[in-house]
Parts: sequence; structure tokens; C-alpha cells
Amino acid sequence: MNKLDQLRQFTTVVADTGDLAAIERWKPEDATTNPSLILNAAQQADGAARIDAAIAKAKISQPNNWVAEASDDLAVSIGHDIQNIVPGYVSTEVDARLSFDTQATLKQAYSLIERYAAAGADISRVLIKVASTWEGIQAARELEKNNIKCNLTLLFGFEQAQACADAGAFLISPFVGRILDWHKANAPEQNFDGAADPGVESVRAIWTHYKRHGYDTVVMGASFRNTGEIEHLAGCDRLTIGPGLLEALAADQGDLALALDQNGIEAGSAVAAVNQSEFRWGHNENAMATEKLSEGIRKFAIDQVKLEQLIASRG
Repeated sequence: MNKLDQLRQFTTVVADTGDLAAIERWKPEDATTNPSLILNAAQQADGAARIDAAIAKAKISQPNNWVAEASDDLAVSIGHDIQNIVPGYVSTEVDARLSFDTQATLKQAYSLIERYAAAGADISRVLIKVASTWEGIQAARELEKNNIKCNLTLLFGFEQAQACADAGAFLISPFVGRILDWHKANAPEQNFDGAADPGVESVRAIWTHYKRHGYDTVVMGASFRNTGEIEHLAGCDRLTIGPGLLEALAADQGDLALALDQNGIEAGSAVAAVNQSEFRWGHNENAMATEKLSEGIRKFAIDQVKLEQLIASRG
């Protein structure tokens, strides 16, 4: 049995791609998208026709704001097709430029859900993906109260994880590889192989904390740089993995051991919710989390702009 099949015994495997052919091939339980992946999907073989259909619809419904309208319709179109392939959830991300505006995040989140419903999708299997800023987490709090499940992304620090659990978020996506990137850049002389990988250590600590204190929020490790990181998180609730690493795991016939085992974790006492000032101070004190969150928002915003430019060029 290859390592991918062994991993499926411990962990729900999620595809980190908008490539429908790759999702068909690897048959994950769920799939996640983001502006970068939507941009890549829009440039696939059927992308032009998909964009043109979104533009035609948007110019009728929102003639004065058709580029943004078409962008959202395109994301939902791809997400709906993914949902027709996977049995579980598909994540669709709110515009990263809204990461510090709770009300604007809510407005777009509700709009995305309405678009999925109008397309005939199962909205109970849609996760609204929001950056783990304080404002994004508060938007998720309201969305969850209204039975809209959320995926809190760009998560790098413990304060973010605690605030997400406090808000009742359905799922968090701690970014393993980007944490490793930061530590390698700032301490190139250190050995971060295997279980010493700081991204792996971060996810393990968050996962253990959630299990010890009885939080229902799902931990889904994301942003992997190598299969070793994935193997050291076997047993995590979910792992979202790109096609290249899915292929590498499927080609490996070695043994894969359970790395995160919930058995034996002793229940802990209740933890006080983190307030805004505690969140902001704790996050500020974590240079890695502060820098990578800001960088991640900027990169997703750049790709969102590129997507809008691609749409505008065809209009």
C-alpha cells in the first residue's frame, strides 16, 4: 500500500488545487481553492470559455461593476464543478483585500453563498475561506452563527488559532511550509528536518491544544513543502495537499506511521477566550506570524488583481 493510501487511513485528504482533472485523478474528500489557484484554473484549457460565460452574465446583472461580478461568478463556477466531483467540502475564498473589514467580508461571504445556491450547489458543503485576521475571525463568528461554515486561512500563530476556536470556526488552515520558509530565511544554519520542522511543530501544538480542551474546530494543515512534513502530521484531522505531493506520496511504497494520536491526550481545564487586545499583542510579538500573515494577504491580493485584469482583458 502506498503512503497516500496509508495516510487516508489516519487523515482526511484534501486537494489543494482548482484543477478539475487533478481532483478527478486523486479523488480527495474535499478541495480547497484560493485566488492563486482560481487564477491558475482560469488559465486551463476551458478557462477562456468559463471566463467569457461569467463576463456575459455579469454585464447583464452588474453592468457598472462587471469585472468584480464576473470574478466572483468564476470562483463559484469552478467551486461548483469541484463540488460535483468531491463528496465533501469545497473552500472558496473572500477577496484578500477585505481582510481588515469585517462587514465587507460578511457582504462578500453572503454573496458567494447566494451564488452557490442559485447555481444549485449544496451550500452545506461550501466553506467560506477568510484570512485569520481579527476582523476575519469576527466575520467567521457571525457566519458560523448563521450556519455558514468557515475555513480560517493564513494561520501562522497560536493567538490566531485560539481566537478561531473561540469564534466557533468550523476549520482552520495553519500554513506549514510558509512557517518553515520564514525560519530557514532567518536561521539558515539550523536543521529543520523531520519533526524539527517549525511548521510541523506549530500544527502539532495547535492540534494537541484543541483536542486537550475539547474544541470542535477542525485542524487542516496546509502549504506543504515536502512529503516529510505531511508524514509527520499523519493523524491530523485534515491535510490539504497539492497535486505534486499527492503524486509523490502515491509513488512511495514505504511505511507511514501515525504521528498524531489523540489517544492518551489528557483533558485540560477550560481556557479563557482571547480578547482583541490580547490577540493583537500576542500576534504582534510573533514576528514570523506577523510577517507571514501580511505577506500572504498581499500575495493573494496580487493574484486577485491579476485575475480581474485577465477578466477585463476579455471583456
